[in-house]
Amino acid sequence: MGDVLTQAEIDNLLSAISTGELDVEEIKDTGEKQIRNYDFAKPSKFSKDHLRTLLNIFENYSRLLSTNLPAYFRKNVQVEVMDAEAATYSEFSNALSNPVLLGVVNFSPLEGNIILELGSNLGFTIVDRMLGGGGNPLEKNRDFTEIELIILERIMEICTNLLIDPWESVISVNPRVERLETNSQFAQFISPTEMTAIITMNIKIGTVEGLMHVCIPYNCVEQVIDKLNMKYWYSTMKEKDDGIYKDAVESIIDHAKIPIRAQLGRSTISFNDFLNIQKGDIIKLNTRVGDELNVYVGNLNKFTALPGVSKETHSHAVRITSIIREEQ
Repeated sequence: MGDVLTQAEIDNLLSAISTGELDVEEIKDTGEKQIRNYDFAKPSKFSKDHLRTLLNIFENYSRLLSTNLPAYFRKNVQVEVMDAEAATYSEFSNALSNPVLLGVVNFSPLEGNIILELGSNLGFTIVDRMLGGGGNPLEKNRDFTEIELIILERIMEICTNLLIDPWESVISVNPRVERLETNSQFAQFISPTEMTAIITMNIKIGTVEGLMHVCIPYNCVEQVIDKLNMKYWYSTMKEKDDGIYKDAVESIIDHAKIPIRAQLGRSTISFNDFLNIQKGDIIKLNTRVGDELNVYVGNLNKFTALPGVSKETHSHAVRITSIIREEQ
C-alpha cells in the first residue's frame, strides 16, 4: 500500500498544479514501458561515445596525413574525416570492389589487425605521381602490377607509421604493414559477423579525390575499449599537450629577439626650434646625471639602470639596478 498523504501535502500538491508549477502529464503514470529494438545479429559493441572518440583520433591522423604526404607527392594533399560508423565485417567486405587496395596492418601490442582500404583511383594517382607523372588516375581500372604494389606498400607504411601519435593518448602502438591485398575475395581476415568501427576519410591529391576507409575490429581494441571515451581521451590529451606546448613555447621564446632601449630622458621643444637645431646645441632633459634610466623591452618599462661604457666593446651600455614587476 502506498504512503498516505496528509491534508497539508494534498493542499500543497493542488496549489502547485493550479499555479502551473507542476505538470500533470509529467507525473501521469500510463503504465507503458519504452521498448528499444535490439538486433542480436549486430550487437552494439561500439557506443556513440566510442565512435566520437575514434573520430577525434582520426581527425588528428588526417592532419598528419595532410602535412606529411605532400613531401612525397610534391602536390597539395587535403584529408578530411567524413564519418565513423559501426558495422559487421561482412558489410564492409561486401562493399569492396575489384581492384581494391587493402593494407593489412598489425596493430601491436593490440591483438589482431586493422585494415586500411584506399580507393583504386587514389592508388593509380599515387603511382603516377611517384614515377614523375602529373598524378592522373586511369580512365579504366586494371589490376596493379608488382612494381606498382611495391611503391604503394611504401606509401602505406608511411600512412601506417603516422597512426602512432594520434593513438598515443589511448595506448602506445607499433603498427606494421603485413601485406597488401588487391582482390576483395581474399579479404576475409576476420569473422564476417565480427563488429567493426569503420572510419571514412576523403583524400584529395591535387584535383583527384577518393575515399580511404579504416576498418577496426572490436576484438582488436577490446582491451582498451574503456579508454575510448571522450572524458578519458580529453584528460590524457590535456596532460600530454600541456607538456608538449610548454616545451615548444619555451624553446621558441629562448631564441626570440626583442628590442631593448634605455631612455636618457625626455624633453619638449617647439617645432620651429626643432627645424633650426644645429650641431652643438644643447637640449635640456628632465633627468639629472646621477638619475636612473628607464629601460624598455619593446614598449614595456621593465628595468631601471645606470648609464656607462662596456669594458669589452667600449660602447655605450647600462647596468641594470632593479626589475619592475608587473604588479608594481
